[in-house]
Amino acid sequence: MYARVGLLLRALPLLLWGGLDAQLAQRVGQELRREAEAFLEKYGYLSEPVPSSPASTRFSNAIREFQWVSQLPMSGMLDAATLRQMTQPRCGVADTDSQVAWTKRVSALFTGRRAKMRRKKRFARQGNKWYKRHLSYRLVNWPQHLPEPAVRGAVRAAFQLWSNVSALEFWEAPATGPADIRLTFFQGDHNDGLSNAFDGPGKPQGGSGAIQLPGKLFTDFEAWDPHRLQGRRPETRGPKYCHSSFDAITVDGQHRLYIFQGNQFWEVTADGNVSEPHPLQKRWAGLPPHIEAAAVSLEDGDFYFFKGSRCWRFQGPKPVWGSPQLCRAGGLPPHPDAALYFPPLSRLILFKGARYYVLARGGLQVEPYYPRGLQDWGGVPEEVSGALPRPDGSIIFFRDDRYWRLDQARLRATPSGRWATELPWMGCWHANSGGTLF
Repeated sequence: MYARVGLLLRALPLLLWGGLDAQLAQRVGQELRREAEAFLEKYGYLSEPVPSSPASTRFSNAIREFQWVSQLPMSGMLDAATLRQMTQPRCGVADTDSQVAWTKRVSALFTGRRAKMRRKKRFARQGNKWYKRHLSYRLVNWPQHLPEPAVRGAVRAAFQLWSNVSALEFWEAPATGPADIRLTFFQGDHNDGLSNAFDGPGKPQGGSGAIQLPGKLFTDFEAWDPHRLQGRRPETRGPKYCHSSFDAITVDGQHRLYIFQGNQFWEVTADGNVSEPHPLQKRWAGLPPHIEAAAVSLEDGDFYFFKGSRCWRFQGPKPVWGSPQLCRAGGLPPHPDAALYFPPLSRLILFKGARYYVLARGGLQVEPYYPRGLQDWGGVPEEVSGALPRPDGSIIFFRDDRYWRLDQARLRATPSGRWATELPWMGCWHANSGGTLF
């Protein structure tokens, strides 16, 4: 996309003011057409290659459709206004719904029937009408080169603009409570597949993902400054999970951490030395990316992984069950938030929302009288992203960029701060020389 936009930008002044000889103009025109075809194919206006003929009807129709969506005069020609529109920053989501609307419009012109001209909304369809009007949001992290107050102010102003033209009201949730919308700043891969990774400044925003409510909103670390439009992006150092978040975390009997994100994992020794990222499949064949919870049994050293309604058990690199098991048959919750091996009970525990589940030995059956409410854990927040036991007997719970420490003697959890900067054994402290990460 960057090369395409660069070519269009270089050609625009020449198209607007002239200055090309005939031979060069023909060559530039051919290049522009190829780049325009790639643009139209990427954003859903062309589904297959078009003939190279300048009079190609399919290419002209795609141009007209793009012009209609962009509210430009529908000439069907690759004119200066159309090229300029193609260079504008835009969402990376294809305009497939607009293509449906365009087809209905053309059909109506030929059949004489009236067609609705309103474009369809491009958001994730939930299937039911959404009645909630008061929405909470929480900032999970922010770009390291921007101060926290500036980011909070920009987010607050953005939600206020949304509220001004809708019946919605937004408020920032406290760090200890759940939120309808969680905003996380990512670079590159944002847990939506490498094909949808953010390209960087000047490129399409948002990949092919849509905003899901409740859920997460992802955006790139653009080189933005509240006092200037453009700036230099600072170098990002240390493991990637230190600057965003992780999918799951667990610890083995040697106090070695395993931190999972996407299709990679990191090993962190007890003194905080972190490894290079390892491919998930290379260690545990058949394990999918973006696992949701993980735990190591401190009795036998087996690894347990959970994602959706499936679970895996590995003894070293070898699967114990042969294939993933359907966990819901034993009463386990789908899409758990976190898993924990709890030494006092010698049991695995799953956390989901405001409840927790104690599993029988073997990991496929929930013990009687469970699930129970999180109030048993005194202060542990809902929607935790990870939990693990520590050598001092405490239990650490993670959510977004924060952590809570549970005192087992009193069964009381207290919020303790940001794990990336305050827990050197997480592998972020040494890699960043104590610098601010979030």
